Amino acid sequence: MQQERRPRIFISYKRNASPDDRVVSAVVGALEPFCEVFIDVKMGVGVAWAERIEAELRRTDFLIPFLSQYSVPSEMVLAEIETAHHLAKENNGMPRILPVRVAYDEPFVYPLSAYLNRLNWAIWHTDNDTSTLIDQLRKAIKGGNLATPPVPSTAPQPTSGVPIPQAAAQPPLEHPEGTMPADAAYYIERQTDAEALKAISGQGVTLTIKGPRQIGKSSLLMRIIDAAAKQGKHTLYLDFQMFDKSSYQNGDNFFRQFAVLLSYKLGLENRTDEYWNLPLSNLIRCSDYVENYILKTLNEPLLLAMDEVERIFGVPFQSDFFSMLRAWHNNRASNSAWAALDLALVTSTEPFAFIEDLNQSPFNVGVVLPLRDFSLEQVNELNALHGLPLSTKETQQLYSLTSGHPYLVRRALYLVASQQITPDYLFAEAARLEGPFGDHLRNLLYRLRGRDELVQGLREIIRYHRCQDQLVYFRLSGAGLVVHGASVHQVSMRCALYHEFLDANLP
Repeated sequence: MQQERRPRIFISYKRNASPDDRVVSAVVGALEPFCEVFIDVKMGVGVAWAERIEAELRRTDFLIPFLSQYSVPSEMVLAEIETAHHLAKENNGMPRILPVRVAYDEPFVYPLSAYLNRLNWAIWHTDNDTSTLIDQLRKAIKGGNLATPPVPSTAPQPTSGVPIPQAAAQPPLEHPEGTMPADAAYYIERQTDAEALKAISGQGVTLTIKGPRQIGKSSLLMRIIDAAAKQGKHTLYLDFQMFDKSSYQNGDNFFRQFAVLLSYKLGLENRTDEYWNLPLSNLIRCSDYVENYILKTLNEPLLLAMDEVERIFGVPFQSDFFSMLRAWHNNRASNSAWAALDLALVTSTEPFAFIEDLNQSPFNVGVVLPLRDFSLEQVNELNALHGLPLSTKETQQLYSLTSGHPYLVRRALYLVASQQITPDYLFAEAARLEGPFGDHLRNLLYRLRGRDELVQGLREIIRYHRCQDQLVYFRLSGAGLVVHGASVHQVSMRCALYHEFLDANLP
């Protein structure tokens, strides 16, 4: 008789955190007798490690993420949840995600909320809850549901912002991960902020925000959306990383899904049936839907803000979609209806590397806002906002290590200001996986999995300060890993931390 296959379980959590380690250990011990459990405890980190993580996610039946104050900000935990979410869309709901809150009752923030708010979850507060948690997980693995139901779709969305304090007050520390709300007390304004807010004060505006990963593009977009709303404009935010891979495989499906989403986000009835019955191209159908239904129904200005639009680069209908946005921009000159529509586009990759006909590109018209890493003066400003946890010499050292990388600077200052680490530890352990940036560095390797051409490009840049393949350069630049050097042909790593870590961990 053939033995019944045991369920495969993938455990996602933050290592070396308490009580996370204790809870996970108890759960793993209880599930291992009847499940095949994968947990990354002692694996060495490298490109092979990243490929193993994805392979295990592809073969697993259940992802159990343990969400605590330590794991919720984790880039790797988010990456594993995101991967499982998209795999489930492709594989009839498998792997199934079974979230566990570990002494954590705060609302999940975006994008974690987009993946988890519709799911049932289990709750652990004290050791007395361990046996109940194990029972719930066993039942869920056998086909049941976890005890706590999803967040109601009608529930008010919590905000993660804090009021801007008086000058004499020390604002509460803000976690450095994720998009910053419009009223964030630790937001550092750059020249592009003033340009963006001036532009959005007008009507019929096209804005493009360009810059590498984790430089603050989405946070600037939130401020633009907030400014538009305060002017009485309708605002609609779309994040293209939330579209499933299957959505990008067929233009007919994508354009209709795009139109339906616009209606849904604006609280309007879905009327795509009557527009898609016409024997016209997707570009014309979608444009007609926006002009003659959405804009006419609203009868007020609308800002359509689109994040991560580089997800469209390389898909079969790329030219049609970007030509459509360019046409909307051009239509304002001859059609007053389109003057009510503002467009804000965010991309981490240079569009001209993918769009052959620049006359069909929406990225080279209107106001183009390239974002740069923080200057030393801005790092000093952020250090002051955190209560001066670093000395002047240490601030210079942090700038030399990170080259002003906004996320790395914010994370370093948060950890030192909250007294989780000392400045000495920060600089001594910076490039180590168990150090202050360990989770971020793991995620870098995870995003390089299966991309041999990018790994080879990084090796070439680290060794010879050049990249012969321009497309590889643009992809690495968009990923926030490399920058142009002193000369046109010179390329270097974005910061010393990346150079040291990747030099030691790439094959």
